[in-house]
Amino acid sequence: MKSSPASSSIPTHSIGAATLHELANAPGFNRWMFDRLAPWIGREVLEVGSGIGNMSRWFIDRERVVLTDQDPAYRDILERRFGSRPNVVVRDLSLPTISPALSNDRFDSIVCLNVLEHIEDDVGSLRSMRSLLKPGGCLVLLVPALPALFGSLDRSLGHFRRYSRRLLRDRYRECKLTMQRLEYFNLAGIPGWWFAGRVLRRDVIPAGPLALYEKLVPVFRLERYLPVRIGQSLIAIGVRPE
Repeated sequence: MKSSPASSSIPTHSIGAATLHELANAPGFNRWMFDRLAPWIGREVLEVGSGIGNMSRWFIDRERVVLTDQDPAYRDILERRFGSRPNVVVRDLSLPTISPALSNDRFDSIVCLNVLEHIEDDVGSLRSMRSLLKPGGCLVLLVPALPALFGSLDRSLGHFRRYSRRLLRDRYRECKLTMQRLEYFNLAGIPGWWFAGRVLRRDVIPAGPLALYEKLVPVFRLERYLPVRIGQSLIAIGVRPE
């Protein structure tokens, strides 16, 4: 599979960057994730931790889109990929701090995918995101699930934690976000993450298995028909009360 046009600019020393590079080669998986989240993504979107834009591309045509990252190298990539669009701006954001350029802005949707687990102060970060939502606005959050899966992949990626359903509910309650929906995502990812991170103790997601996984995404999408769900990740939709 061909790499993303932006991937050549990714710092090669960063394990996180290498992971983003690999996931750029999995558009089927990224589209599946977006399809699960799309019903809650509105017209004015702030994305927290956009990286190189693997997920940004799916909602880049919304009325107003603000892409953010704390890494200037990623912001440069985002500018090259999307900065020419009149509806898109790229900003610096390092939660739980809110940059001055965003402090007075408000959005009907905040998208935060595989980011919160990298931040030690997740409560403070959720409060900051809540403050950037309009009343009735929606936080679309995806985080790694199942603390028992925590292994070398999580450590190398800089994860402070994997989340349980109970922990996410507690976090939302503490930050005064109304939990509208909480569900697992990606059942098929559990065995591979466990084997690579707990048995083989890898630091990077292996490219070969990821390519095979990408081909099987149409099959994995059928998990929505299962009567009982579990998954590698958790989707948590939170609303700021009116």
